[in-house]
Amino acid sequence: MRSGPKAAAALLALLLLSACAGEITERGLADVSAVTEAKVGRKVDWQRDDAAREMAQARVRALLAQPVDVDAAVELAFLNNRGLQADLAEIGIAAADLAAASRPPNPGFSFARTTTGGVREIERSITGDVLGLFTWPIAAKIEERRFEQATWRAAGDVLRKAADTRRAWFRAVAASQVADYVAQAKEAAEAQAELARRMARAGNFSALDQAREQVFYAETTAALARARLMADGEKLRLARLLGLWGEDLGFKLPPRLPDLPEQPMPGGELEQKAIAERLDIRRAQKEVAGLADSLGLTHITRFVNVLEASYLRNKEEGSPRETGYEIHIEVPIFDFGSARVAKAEAVYQQGVDRLAEIAIGARTEVRETYAGYRTALDLARHWRQEIVPVRQRISEEMLLRYNGMLVSVFELLSDSRDQIAAVISAIEAQREFWLAETDLRFALITDTATIGAPASPRLAARAGGGH
Repeated sequence: MRSGPKAAAALLALLLLSACAGEITERGLADVSAVTEAKVGRKVDWQRDDAAREMAQARVRALLAQPVDVDAAVELAFLNNRGLQADLAEIGIAAADLAAASRPPNPGFSFARTTTGGVREIERSITGDVLGLFTWPIAAKIEERRFEQATWRAAGDVLRKAADTRRAWFRAVAASQVADYVAQAKEAAEAQAELARRMARAGNFSALDQAREQVFYAETTAALARARLMADGEKLRLARLLGLWGEDLGFKLPPRLPDLPEQPMPGGELEQKAIAERLDIRRAQKEVAGLADSLGLTHITRFVNVLEASYLRNKEEGSPRETGYEIHIEVPIFDFGSARVAKAEAVYQQGVDRLAEIAIGARTEVRETYAGYRTALDLARHWRQEIVPVRQRISEEMLLRYNGMLVSVFELLSDSRDQIAAVISAIEAQREFWLAETDLRFALITDTATIGAPASPRLAARAGGGH
């Protein structure tokens, strides 16, 4: 008798759970927004009506009114990237499936009216899936697991957009910075070429030296064209992630990359942090838990695969009314369910092994990305603090010697090429550091190679195979 109140309470809880798919959707979106705010400092919202979209566009206009820094770029992607909005729609789809699974199976009603030899017969019956009613709480729990997995996948998709946006922003700013520097070098080369032309006309400059100045100017002009093409391409790739087009493509970027950090990120506990916080690990854990629930349901339905009950109410004209019930059971003569149970157990073990593989891969990925991060930081500092300043001093000394007629114009031009290459390399090294920093930052959150994808593409499809 004690089980009666408990069963009634469980039934009531499930009925409350199935109240509204919209409430379930809001719960999933709140979880995703909490993850993104904790990991990248920005909330995300699914824009489902015109009012929400208008508010988002107003914020987009405000962000585009000033140079877009890296944090503003991520916020723009969250507000304006339509692919990201499509990713968030998966939560609504999963919520609708959960709401449907949380309700008991619908009964069936049939009505038949026949006439034979002037005798009219009316048959009525109400049917219900008894087995579905018994397993309904378990099926609802499994669908709840799937909803949680969909939420984690959506969070991973959003974080992938954030990571891609950061990388695109650093590439775009670096390319623009290189183009600006090459433009300055081109102006200097143009002035030198004009001076050489005038000196050659006055007879104070040889034709060979003038030709060297001219070819240096021509090469710098070609380099500027390539640099501007690269800058435009990187900016367009960033604009695509920000969901910008038309007049919005004229958005401004900062003139240079952020400065290097004074101290590197400590690497002592990064592997443990990744194991505890990575979304792909948590998603795989939910998936394995869902497979365990599916395996339990498979054991329950092993022998009784189909169980339906019908209430019959027949009436034949001139005869007494017939009432009763009908039960339909599939008899396990040839298939005792052992194959389905074996499959469910194999899929569950596969999920456990996949989870272990993901955990090992997470440790390796964090270790690898941290090594790349430290190396990139050391190289960027080396270029900025050692090579570029020395190149600057060499150029100053070469100019003094050239003015004193101690070195030729060819030596001066060769040094100018080396200095330009050194500055460009320093900018590229700084860019590579920020890309490595982004890789490390998101390696602590999820798998940067397969972010947003299920831990095993086949497991989600197979999870309900034991039903």
